[in-house]
Amino acid sequence: MDLRLITRVLFLRAAWRRRDHWDAAQITAHQDHALRELRRATYAGSEFYRRHHAGLHDAPLGQLPSVTKADLMAHFDEAVTTPDLRLADLENHLRSLAQGGGDPGVPWKGRWWAAATAGTTGRRGTFVWNRSEWGTILASYARANDWAGISAGPTRPVKMALVSSRVPTHQSAVVGASLRSGLVPTLRLDVTAPMDETVAALNRFQPRILVGYASALKPLAGEQAAGRLRISPEGVMSASEVLSPHTASELEEAWGSAPFDVYAATETAGIASPCTYRNRHVYEDLLIIEPVDQAGNPVPPGTTAAKFLVTVLFSRTLPLIRYEMSDTVRLGGRGCPCGRSFTVLEDIEGRIEDVLQLPGKAGTVNVHPIVFHHVLDQAAYAGWQVIQETYGLRVLMAGLAPGASIQGVSTAVAGALRDAGAVDTQVNVHVVERLERTALGKHPSCEV
Repeated sequence: MDLRLITRVLFLRAAWRRRDHWDAAQITAHQDHALRELRRATYAGSEFYRRHHAGLHDAPLGQLPSVTKADLMAHFDEAVTTPDLRLADLENHLRSLAQGGGDPGVPWKGRWWAAATAGTTGRRGTFVWNRSEWGTILASYARANDWAGISAGPTRPVKMALVSSRVPTHQSAVVGASLRSGLVPTLRLDVTAPMDETVAALNRFQPRILVGYASALKPLAGEQAAGRLRISPEGVMSASEVLSPHTASELEEAWGSAPFDVYAATETAGIASPCTYRNRHVYEDLLIIEPVDQAGNPVPPGTTAAKFLVTVLFSRTLPLIRYEMSDTVRLGGRGCPCGRSFTVLEDIEGRIEDVLQLPGKAGTVNVHPIVFHHVLDQAAYAGWQVIQETYGLRVLMAGLAPGASIQGVSTAVAGALRDAGAVDTQVNVHVVERLERTALGKHPSCEV
C-alpha cells in the first residue's frame, strides 16, 4: 500500500466519523451538493452522459433515464471522462493480470485501479478508478470496521483474514492487495483451497477480523465447532453473498457474536454495513439508492424492490448515475440506538436473476431463492445449489447436516415449492463432496 493511499484512507475515515452524527437534513444537503458536482463533472467530460441526459441536464435525478451495465460497457469509451482510457486496453490489462499472476494492488500505468464482474448475470462489466476514487473505495470498506466498533491504530493493527476470490481481476483481490500494510496485516485465502489448508493458515494467523462469502464462512463455522479451527475473531463479516438467518446463527454459535452482514458491489464498493446493533445503514454520503419495481417506478420504504438504481456520488472516471442493480432489497426508515441517521437497509434477498420460473396452477410462478434458503440451509453441511433443468430441479448438497437425509430434503423442498405456488416440479437431490464455484469463487444459489 503506497503512502498517498494510506494518507487518503486515514483522512477519509477520520472525516467520515464526524458524519456519523449528521441528521437527516444534513445527509440530504450533502447528497444534493455532491450530486450537483457529480453531474457538472460528468457532463463536462462524458459524451455518453451528455447524450443520454440530453435536454435533462437541469432535471431532478428521478427524471433521468437509468443506465444498465450493458449500456455502459457498449459505450465505455464515451462514458469515461478521461480521453486516454479505452475499454480494450483495460481488458487487456486485466487479462494479463489473470494470466500472469500480477499484483492487482499496483496501479495500472501508475494511475488506475481496475476490476471486473464475473458476468454471471449477463455481460461482464469492467470498472476503473483513479487514485482519489480508489482511496474512497478502500475507506468505504474500512468504514465497516468502524461501524462494527472494531478499533484500529498503530499499536493495535487490524489483522484481517479474507476468504474469497484470489482472481486478481475481482475487486476483493484488488482491495486486499491494496490494503496490505503494517496497519492492516492481511491474509488472503482462496475460497477454493482445500479446507485443511485454510484452517491451518487461519490458526497460524489468528485474525482479529474474519471476512468471507457466506458459503465460505459456513463450513469454517463447522470446523470451529469441531475444534479443528481455533480462532477468536472480534468480528466476523459476511459479504458478496446472501447471509441467511440460519447461517448467521451458525456463525454466532461458532464465534460467540452475531456476524456483520456487509453489503457491497464491484461497481459501488461499500453500500451498507451494520452498526454494533446489527442494523445495516446505507452509505448515503457516498451514494444515492432508489428502490424501484420491475417497471422502474419508486417503491416506498418497507417495500421489497425488484431492483434499485444507484448513483455513486464520488465517481468521476466512469460516472454511475441511476445505474441499475438487480438485487432485491428493502429499505427501512431512519433512527437507531447507535445514533446514526443513515437509512436502514432492512433486507437483501439476492439478485432477480436467481429467481426461478416454475409451472404453477395458473401459469408460471416466480420462486425466489429465499424459499430454498429456509429449507436447505439447515440440511446442508457446507452449502447447496439448485439447478433448473428441463425435467425439474437438481439440488446439490455439499454434505448433509446431522439428522438430514436425501429423502427428507426432497420432501421438504417439494413442500416449499407447493407453498410457493409451484406444481408438478420434479426434485432430485444429490449429495456431493463440494460445490462448483463461479470464476470469482462464489456459490450461485440458483442456476437456470
